[in-house]
Amino acid sequence: MDSDVFMKNQPITPDIPPSPFAGEAADMFFGLPMAMARAMALRGERIGHNMAQVRMAFQPDQSNSRGDVHGGSLATLLDCTLAAAVRSHDPAAYGVATIDLTLHFVATASGDVIATAHCERRGRSISFARGEVRSEDGTLVALATGSFKLIARHPKPD
Repeated sequence: MDSDVFMKNQPITPDIPPSPFAGEAADMFFGLPMAMARAMALRGERIGHNMAQVRMAFQPDQSNSRGDVHGGSLATLLDCTLAAAVRSHDPAAYGVATIDLTLHFVATASGDVIATAHCERRGRSISFARGEVRSEDGTLVALATGSFKLIARHPKPD
């Protein structure tokens, strides 16, 4: 069997629960305010069980010279999706700070892309995650690993 055909047929949403934040405002991201979510057209679709799934709508003003999704946009998508997986145990209670992020670009995409991520290990303060981006037809576009510092969010006083 052709391995590229095999990779295209892999499921994009394996066992990730639907987001309890469905329908949130464009500047919210899994329950937290994030103006960049609106600017990058990020939509948190699924979160839970140490996993997250985020869709990024194609925006021509964030494409490269060939008209494909820019690598920097893919990096932002992966950073946000891996971070969401790290805080998936209690999404509204934690923010994160990225410590490092390693990316591997595999193919181009010229439409919406979907990222999925899994938190491999969550420590008291540092967590590790891996993820991937696929085009809507299932083609693998990019891979990433990262480490993140969990930061408890405190309600703002009235």
